[in-house]
Amino acid sequence: MKGKRFTQALEKFDKSKAYEVDEAIQLALDTATAKFDETLELHVRLGVDPRHADQQVRGTVVLPNGTGKKVRVLVIAKGAKADEAQAAGADYVGAEEIVQKIQKDNWFEFDVCITTPDMMGVVGRIGKILGPKGLMPNPKSGTVTMDVTKAINEVKAGKVEYRVDKTAICHVIFGKKSFGKEKLYENLQAIMEAIIKAKPASAKGTYLKSVVIASTMGPGVKVVYRA
Repeated sequence: MKGKRFTQALEKFDKSKAYEVDEAIQLALDTATAKFDETLELHVRLGVDPRHADQQVRGTVVLPNGTGKKVRVLVIAKGAKADEAQAAGADYVGAEEIVQKIQKDNWFEFDVCITTPDMMGVVGRIGKILGPKGLMPNPKSGTVTMDVTKAINEVKAGKVEYRVDKTAICHVIFGKKSFGKEKLYENLQAIMEAIIKAKPASAKGTYLKSVVIASTMGPGVKVVYRA
């Protein structure tokens, strides 16, 4: 059952119609009536078959206006790279001991995990724990790197990952209600440009099947998006 607030929000627009980007963002803001600063989410259905390795769509983009979220960064590194991570503002830094803590204590007080290539053997031990939570470091998302300072700075600045799921949809957050229409528009455009650029050569037919935006508690608003 949907609540009264959700039902009232649905009355503000035509759910079957697709709106221009700026109008869709305004509608998403108008229907974000919760008492907290709601997050805006983008859902893009793509004309790809995620079962095929050559049709995977995945990458990262640094949002021009950040995400509005405080991101807690864990860096798994040793020696000079651990010191560099501390200096760059990582929230947590460790090596084998932190891997054990995740393994034994089910510790997940972090949002992003960054590691150096030499530590991937150690991190791999908890791949089955980190993977399903979307926390496993990956070279494609820039979280397996020797340049830990750059990786930390990008994550803290508002780097988001887009990744097609089993149903061929990318789900990405693009800011908070408090950002206002202009900043949300800039963030959304940055993500859409990156997703369009990442179109696999083997993808045939219509690439952008549908684009929908919604606030945390609000209904989905369809968007007209021309690639």
